[in-house]
Amino acid sequence: MSDFSDALGLALGLVFILEGLVPLLWPGQWRRYVTEMLKLRDGQLRFFGLMAVLLGLLMLWWMR
Repeated sequence: MSDFSDALGLALGLVFILEGLVPLLWPGQWRRYVTEMLKLRDGQLRFFGLMAVLLGLLMLWWMR
């Protein structure tokens, strides 16, 4: 495998671990959080998605 595919696999694995921790450890809180997210408008969700992408890019830039 190439270095890129190795890094991508590791990154995706970490995402799955981090995303799975909240419903594993706090299922009730996670359910309430998702219920509140369903009430947001599309524009609000896009804004949060954009902020997450920008934060991720900033972290990658900083780590390099």
